[in-house]
Amino acid sequence: MTERPSRRPREAASGVTVPSGVTVPWVRTRLRTAPGAAVALALLVAVTAFLAAALPPAVDRYDDAGLRRALETAGPARTTVQFQTSDSDLYTSTGPWNERLNGDAVRGPFPKLLGLPGRSLPIDADQSSAGVRTTERMPAPDPFLSRPDRIDPQFHLFAATGLAEHSRIREGRLPKAPVDNGAATKMLEAAVSTETAAKLNIRVGSVIHLPRAESTLAVRVTGLVAPRDPGGAYWSAVPLLRTPSQPTVPGDPQRRVFWVGALLVSPDAGPSLLGTAGFPARYWILAPDLSALHGRDLERLTSTIASLESGPLSERASAAVSPYLIADTELDRVLGEYDGLQSVIGPLVAVAVFGTGTVAAVVLCMAGGLAAQRRRTEFVLLRARGVSLRGLAGRLLAETAVVAVPAAALGLLAARLAVGQGRLRYSVAAAGGVALLAALALPLRAVAAHRAVGVHTGRDDVAQARPTRKRLVAEVTLLALAAGAVLALRTRGTSDDGSASGDELVSLAPVLVAVIAALVLVRLYPLPLRGLARPARRMRGVVGPLSLARAGRASGSAVLPLLALLTALTTAAFGGSVLAGVSDARDRAAGLSVGADARVDGLGARPAGVAERVRRVSGVEDVTAVNVSYGARAANHQVPVALAGVEPGGYAALSRRMDLGPFDPDALRASGKEVVPALGSPGMAARFGTRPFQVRLEDGAAVTVRIMTVTEWTPAVAGDDFLVMDASVMSGGLTRPTGLLITGDRTDPAALREAAGGGARVVLRSEELASFVDSPLQSGAERVYAAAVAAGTGYAVLALLLTLLRAAPERAALLARLRTMGLTRAQGRRLLVLESLPQALLAALGGTLTAWAAIRLLSPGIDLTTVAVSTSSSLAVRAVLRTDPVSLLMPAVTVVALTVGIAAVQAWWTGRRGSVRELRAGDAR
Repeated sequence: MTERPSRRPREAASGVTVPSGVTVPWVRTRLRTAPGAAVALALLVAVTAFLAAALPPAVDRYDDAGLRRALETAGPARTTVQFQTSDSDLYTSTGPWNERLNGDAVRGPFPKLLGLPGRSLPIDADQSSAGVRTTERMPAPDPFLSRPDRIDPQFHLFAATGLAEHSRIREGRLPKAPVDNGAATKMLEAAVSTETAAKLNIRVGSVIHLPRAESTLAVRVTGLVAPRDPGGAYWSAVPLLRTPSQPTVPGDPQRRVFWVGALLVSPDAGPSLLGTAGFPARYWILAPDLSALHGRDLERLTSTIASLESGPLSERASAAVSPYLIADTELDRVLGEYDGLQSVIGPLVAVAVFGTGTVAAVVLCMAGGLAAQRRRTEFVLLRARGVSLRGLAGRLLAETAVVAVPAAALGLLAARLAVGQGRLRYSVAAAGGVALLAALALPLRAVAAHRAVGVHTGRDDVAQARPTRKRLVAEVTLLALAAGAVLALRTRGTSDDGSASGDELVSLAPVLVAVIAALVLVRLYPLPLRGLARPARRMRGVVGPLSLARAGRASGSAVLPLLALLTALTTAAFGGSVLAGVSDARDRAAGLSVGADARVDGLGARPAGVAERVRRVSGVEDVTAVNVSYGARAANHQVPVALAGVEPGGYAALSRRMDLGPFDPDALRASGKEVVPALGSPGMAARFGTRPFQVRLEDGAAVTVRIMTVTEWTPAVAGDDFLVMDASVMSGGLTRPTGLLITGDRTDPAALREAAGGGARVVLRSEELASFVDSPLQSGAERVYAAAVAAGTGYAVLALLLTLLRAAPERAALLARLRTMGLTRAQGRRLLVLESLPQALLAALGGTLTAWAAIRLLSPGIDLTTVAVSTSSSLAVRAVLRTDPVSLLMPAVTVVALTVGIAAVQAWWTGRRGSVRELRAGDAR
C-alpha cells in the first residue's frame, strides 16, 4: 500500500521548508532582510554588556585603592606585624645567652616567619626586617647632646639586619661588630640617621655613653646614614630608626620634653646588648605587600591577622622561634576601620547598581517586545502554516543569539581594555547575562503572544484594554515588595548589619517604586482618553480629534516602554539627587571650616594696611576684619571662651551670604550700652542664659556681656563655647585684626598669600573643599552614581527612540493617506506631535513625580555623610538625600523635547519623500 504524502510543509532545523521543497536558511535570510534591526540590537547589547562587564573591575579597582590608601595613611607602624621575644626567652634558656642574640638566632627563623601567612597575607620580604633591640630607653649624660628642657636624651640600640641595603652612607662608614661580642663589651660602633644627628647634635666620631650594671658602655658613631626609602616599612615600622621623638616627662606639670633616638649597631652585635640596662630582645617585623592586597579579601585578611596574634599561625610561629614569642599589630584595627567605611558606602553603591541594572534589563526586554510586536503578522502567518512553538522559539533564539553573543563578547573585550584587569568571572557572568536576556527576550515574547494559532485578533487599544486577574495578582505582589523595601530602608537604612553587600530588596527600593508607579499610570492612562473620546468628536478641525483617537488606539502593551522610561528617569533623578546632596554637604562643610571664600589668620603684630592690600587682590569682593582671641575666660575664669570682635554691619552681611548664623546687626552694636550684647553658641546660652555675665579678655580687661542671639555656627569662630561681640569694646578694636574673612569666588591664591605676607596662614574654601575626600571609596562611589545618572538618561532616551521608531512606518503611511485627502504639511506635523505628546507627557510627569516620591520616601534611610566628607573630619555636617530640581526636571524635559523633535522631523522627512512609496500595496507596516 502506497502512503499518501502530506501537503503540510515540514520544519527544517536551520530554516523553513516551503511547499516547493526548497529550504530557506532562516538566520541568514533574516539578517539580510533586516540588517538595520540586527545592527541596532548588536549596538544595544554591546553597550549594555560593556557597562555590565565594566562594573565589577571598576568596583574592585576603587575598593583595592581604598584599602591601600587606608593602609598607607595608617603607616607601617600600625600595619606591620611585629614579633618580639619576652624576657623569659633569655631567663629560661639553658644555653649561653649570647647564642640567643647572635645573628644565626635572628636570621634562622626569619624565612619561616615570612612564609607563615602564605597567600592570605602577602608579605614584602624586602621591607621586612629582623634583629635585636633594647626594650627600655637608656639616658645619655654627654654634654654635647641636645637638651630642649635640660633633660638628658635617651636612646635605644638596634642591631637590625639589612642596614647596608636600605641606607645610603652620607658620612663615615657603617658600624662593625666588636671582637669581644658579648655582655663584657665596653665599646660599640653605631650609625645614626641624618635626621637624628641633626636634631641631637651628633657627628661622626661622637662617643655616647650609656649606663651598664657596673660601668658605662661607650658607643662611637662611625657614620651618618640616610634611608633609601624613608616611607618604607623598614624605616617607618619603627619610626625611631630615622626620626627621633620628643615625648614629655611623665607626670611633669610643666610638660618638659626630651629627645629619644636610636643608635644603629652592626646586625651581628646583638650579644653586646646584653651588657646594657636596656633589656635586649629579638624581634621580627613582617611588612604586608600593599600592592598584592585586595578589598574583596578583607574577611580573609582579618582572619589571618587574628590567627597570627592568637591562633594556629601564632602557635606555628612560637614553634619556629620560641615559646615566649609575642605578636603585636594594629593591622586588624586599620582593617576594621576600613570595613566600617566600606559597609556604609557599599550599600549606597548597590542602590545605583541595582537601579541601572534594572533599567538596562527592562530596555532589553522592551526591545524584544517591540520587535515581536512589529513582526506580529509574520509570526501569525508562520503559526498558521504549521510552525510549532518550539520551532518558532528555536529559530528566533538562533536569530537573536547570532547577533547578541558576538556583541556581548565585543562589549566584554572593550570593558576589559577600558577598565583594566579584575575578576574575570564576574565580568564574563555580567556580559553573559546581558547576551542571554537579549537573546531570550524576542523568542519568549513571541511564544507568549502566539501560543494559540489565530489570524484575526481583537483591537488592542490602550483605551479599550482591560487588565487580567493574573496581572492584578502580579501588581499586588510588586506593591507589597515595594512597600516592604521602602519601610525597611526608612527604618534601618541601607545596611543594618554592617555588611557591605547590604540587602538586595532594600537596594531595589527606588526601582520598585518606579515599577509600581508605571503600573499605576498604565491603569490610569486610559481613563482620560475614554473621557475625552466623545467630546473630541464635536471639536472643529481634524487634527485634535484624530490625534486623540490615535493616542487612544496605541498598543495596549505599553507597560514595558512606560516602565523603561519611568525606571530610567527615576534612576537618573535619584542618582543626580545623591550627587547634589554630596556636593551640598561638602560645600557646607567647607564653608563651616573656612567661614568665607578665603581666610587669612595669624596676622599678629603685622603693620596696618594688610586688609587694604588684600582687598586689592584680583577676585576679592569684600574683606571682613575680625579680632579672634582664644584666651578669654568667663564665669570667674572657669570657662574658656573663643571670643571674636567684629564690626556688626559687615559681619552680619558675611553671615547672611555664607548662611552661617545670620543675625540683625543692630542687635550686636555696643554703642551707648552698659551691657555689651553678644552672639553666643548654644553651649554658652545653656550655661548663662540671658543674664549678664563677665568675660575677662586676654589683656586683663573685663567686659559684661549678655547673649542676645544664639547660633550654632558663625564665620569667625567654631566650637562649643564661643562669643561674638562688637570689636569697639575691645582694646585696639579692629586696627590690628588677627584675621581677615574674604568673599570672592575667583580669588587668586598666590596673590592673596603675597598680600597677606609671610607667616600668615591663608586657607581657601576651594582648597578645603578638595580635602574632604580622603578615600578612593568615596570618589569611586561618586563615579558610580555619575555613571548611573548618565546611563539612566541614556536608557530613557533609548527607550523613547525605540518606541517612536516602532510606530514610524505606520505614522508615515497614515500621513501619506491623509495627504491624499487634503491634509497639509503643517497639519501633519501637528498631528504627529499631538499624537506623541500624551504618552511622552505621561512618562515625563510620571517620572518626575515618581523620582520626587522615591527621594522623599527613602531620604530618612539614606545617609550620605560618609560619601560626602572624610572620616577624619571633625565637622558635624550630615549629608542628607534631597530633591534636586535639575536632576528631576532635566531628564523629563529631554524626553518631551525629543518626542516633539522626532515627530516633527518624521513629518518633515515624510513630506519630502512623497506619498507613492508609502501607499504601495503589500508593504508591511
